[in-house]
Amino acid sequence: MSKPIVAVVGRPNVGKSTLVNRLSVNRDAIVHESRGVTRDRSYHDCDWNGRDFVLIDTGGIESAKSKDVFAPRIREQALAACDEADAIIFVVDGTVGVTDEDEEVARVVRRSKKPVFLCVNKLDDPSKELNSWDYYSLGVGEPRGISAGHGFGTGDLLDDVVAALPEEGEPEPEREDGVLNVAIIGRPNVGKSSLTNRLAKRNRSIVSDVAGTTRDAVDIEIAWKGSRIRLVDTAGMRKKTQVHEDVEYYSLVRGLQAMDKADVCLLVVDASVGVTEQDQKLAGMAIDRGCAIVVVLNKWDLIDTEEKREAVRASLDQRMTFARWAPSVNVSALTGRATDKVLAAAVKASENHARQVKTSELNRLVTSIREGGHTVTYKNRRLKIHYATQTGTKPPALTFWCNAPDLVDDNYERFLENRIRDTFDFEGTPLRLRFRRKDD
Repeated sequence: MSKPIVAVVGRPNVGKSTLVNRLSVNRDAIVHESRGVTRDRSYHDCDWNGRDFVLIDTGGIESAKSKDVFAPRIREQALAACDEADAIIFVVDGTVGVTDEDEEVARVVRRSKKPVFLCVNKLDDPSKELNSWDYYSLGVGEPRGISAGHGFGTGDLLDDVVAALPEEGEPEPEREDGVLNVAIIGRPNVGKSSLTNRLAKRNRSIVSDVAGTTRDAVDIEIAWKGSRIRLVDTAGMRKKTQVHEDVEYYSLVRGLQAMDKADVCLLVVDASVGVTEQDQKLAGMAIDRGCAIVVVLNKWDLIDTEEKREAVRASLDQRMTFARWAPSVNVSALTGRATDKVLAAAVKASENHARQVKTSELNRLVTSIREGGHTVTYKNRRLKIHYATQTGTKPPALTFWCNAPDLVDDNYERFLENRIRDTFDFEGTPLRLRFRRKDD
């Protein structure tokens, strides 16, 4: 049986994300005093008194007359969360009282026919009595005063929420955590959310022409040809010198955390622009974190001449010389062109990321290189590699025992890596080469 779901809804800036962080005892949801920080719905594991459930943090529901270009799509995401949930926590701001927007949210919540918990937030002084009569007008049950920032009233809230959830059925059988974690990274407005929706075959992330639409890391689990894949749509990452807003900084941090957990990073590049310096830096970040990489050249439907195609290939060759092993896929998230190839490339890269090479096969290669005479000499010293073995995976780590590790320079290391890649299939994954003295 899957975990019960509790949706947290309300108008903008009433403290929904703060409450989610409080109840789930972590800081996964981005919190900021600005209005409308949360846009997509995000999922957070929670447990109370041994009962596990999932909290959905949603964007603020605004009036249909709102001038915010994202308001209709944020509303869609919040409605989807209400439909999906077993219970709803409706949050209002106790320092303001009932507003027209609160009444708009109440109408949405009443239509859901789910258990509703009306929480009057920001009551940071427990001794101050809640004026309940104002909130009864919302017609969603008895209001309760809480402070998400200080934790006041949240324990009683959790008690009641857990009691209203469906009875526990048979626990799910234990299974291997065979989930492939795929982070979708890239600069702002290159089509990451469109690609996520296309791969997931549903509108999981809000899509807009406005750069920086996605602010949090949004994840969704899908099944593809027998593989379980968790896609994480991250916020667009700009140069640090261009990150001026606090919200964007937190979005950047969430994106880096997604890369830390990822097996494979899909680096989405705007093909109409080509590979940029920032794309290079993002690829470097993924490699530093040991992730496999697939370069996704999106918006390929805009590349309509051979001259443009040649320019894209040239930018890929020039900017990605340090990761020539990363495969590239030409796609259009808008039309769906070749998007099926993206997951195939990601799965293959993950397999190579976890590949284990037999020691005997690796040492046959070492013998071949030694007999070929290609080595490093300095003054009267000569590098001799005696044997090698694989000492790690994800990414593959190969250790070479030799007489003088200090003689290994960048050129020789590149030569050795190229020979390894020519012999074994490590497409899509970085390699870690280590050199140690034979007597270590």
